[in-house]
Amino acid sequence: MKVFRGLPNAAARAPCALTIGNFDGVHLGHQALLGRVRDAATGLGLEAAVMTFEPHPREFFAARAGDLSTAPPRIANLRDKLQSLSDHGIARVIVEHFSAPFAALSPQEFTKKVLVEGLHVKWLMVGDDFCYGAKRAGNVAMLQQAGLEYGFHVETLPTVMNGSIRISSSAVRSALADGDFARAEQLLGHPYAISGHVIHGQKLGRTLGFPTLNLRVPHRPALSGIFTVQVHGLADGPLPAVASLGVRPTVDDSGRVLLEVHLFDFSRQCYGKQVRVEFLHKIRDEEKYIDLPTLTAAIERDAAIARGHFAQRSAAVTATDRI
Repeated sequence: MKVFRGLPNAAARAPCALTIGNFDGVHLGHQALLGRVRDAATGLGLEAAVMTFEPHPREFFAARAGDLSTAPPRIANLRDKLQSLSDHGIARVIVEHFSAPFAALSPQEFTKKVLVEGLHVKWLMVGDDFCYGAKRAGNVAMLQQAGLEYGFHVETLPTVMNGSIRISSSAVRSALADGDFARAEQLLGHPYAISGHVIHGQKLGRTLGFPTLNLRVPHRPALSGIFTVQVHGLADGPLPAVASLGVRPTVDDSGRVLLEVHLFDFSRQCYGKQVRVEFLHKIRDEEKYIDLPTLTAAIERDAAIARGHFAQRSAAVTATDRI
């Protein structure tokens, strides 16, 4: 998959079948849309392409207003988003920097400069509530009219449902905030996980008897707290662990978000390794403790709960095998 930061240069502007969106989480609704784009691209001899944005437009406007708390938390980091798009057969991704000049483009300018001249779009699919251009002035009807003028076809995809539940990034965020990973998996089509490279931390966990591997989380995540997790990428199979995702209020007042994972019965050096942390069960919310001994006692309880969770899973698998 080819990834472009901004519009590709003239030599790379092959005609494409395109869809546009934030694609946070690449849930089952997104996947249905991507499947249609992929099929159209194959049938028309085009490249299947996605345009997405960094930062999220609502993050951009929230930052301008001076209140980032109004922006939606992130389900996935950019790495995980790009991997999901690649997994679903997308050949080209344009990561457009969402900036003041881009936000100021009128619907007509967006169509001409971005879709026609910048991307050579021949087929376009959007959601039935798609809006575009400055102040979201453009709608699907305007886009379809522009397609007649410039020679590209526009299709819309109705809302995808999971039973009576509308599949959306908002629904996924709600499930994650509630610690309901079964519901999140139903909406995503796969277990929820965060990937990243292991970085050096303060080494505090080691002094407390709970060494951790640390992953930087650059954006406000859709969940926080203490979790039972399993880690992929360090061994032939997943490794059991307990994890903290949050701002570590007892030991750090910077507000920086970090994912700290304590692997059970594993001691290899992991710095620089890329891992995927899969979330299984929420143990509790993050708390601030009065001192390190109190924090250590809480970590011990969390680790015991997580080990108990894995023991129950193992017993359930064994019981199933005996049937």
